[in-house]
Amino acid sequence: MQKINITARFTGILIIILIVQSCSQYQRLLKSDDYELKYKRALEYYEEEDYGRAITLLADIIPIYRGTAEARRINYYFAMAHFKNREYTLASHYFKSYVNAFPQSEHAEEFTYLSAYCQYLESPRYSLDQTNTRQAIRELQNFINRYPQSDRVADANERIDELRVKLEKKRFETGKLYLNISDYVAAATTFETMNKDFPDSQYREEAMFLTIKAYYEYAYNSIPQRQEERYNEVIRTYNAFVQRYPDSQYRQDATEMRDRASEVIARFQQREQEQAASINENNHQ
Repeated sequence: MQKINITARFTGILIIILIVQSCSQYQRLLKSDDYELKYKRALEYYEEEDYGRAITLLADIIPIYRGTAEARRINYYFAMAHFKNREYTLASHYFKSYVNAFPQSEHAEEFTYLSAYCQYLESPRYSLDQTNTRQAIRELQNFINRYPQSDRVADANERIDELRVKLEKKRFETGKLYLNISDYVAAATTFETMNKDFPDSQYREEAMFLTIKAYYEYAYNSIPQRQEERYNEVIRTYNAFVQRYPDSQYRQDATEMRDRASEVIARFQQREQEQAASINENNHQ
């Protein structure tokens, strides 16, 4: 047992010594002007999956090799090291830079796709800001337009569909939030623009129903002078809803709102007719 403990301690000490030596060698290399050695060690670090050190060394030699035959290879590893190090925002930038600098490279198609794919990976969950999601969709579509015969087109289309679903859900949940806080105009507008922008959305049916509800609540809570025109929006959106979804699970609730809106409108119209008749009667007296 004592021999095992001694061996374990010795092994631990040896590992520590090797780590210290490695760090010391790396620090000396950083201060060195031997760019060929830096290049060689950068590729070795890359193969060892020590991408952080590879990136640091490659960044140091990129200006030195700019315009040389090795520049393309160095920039290839520099971009890929960021990608494999999961630094996706930087990787996307360097993939673009590579394609701009070397448009005829055999890696141009791959890097154009990977730049878009990095944006896809940076797309957050639907409840957060979707700037990266929209950027990813644009870049994936640009890739498809630029390389329509690529084997990666099918994958790009799948990822676009996935990202669009996220935008749909974001818009739909935003509309529901507006409805819950009684901002009925914003809710109705959000639902209607969502259905316009995403006509095949899985949320379309419920969004159309909630549009009716938003307009109904807006009219109900309006001053009497504005209610008739706003209840007409309930009728309009109801008619569009039942035309598209005649057997909807929401039809009964929607119909009840339509009926109440129609009753209010009928009362307003009757009152207007009575007032008009009264005026005519007074004019003839």
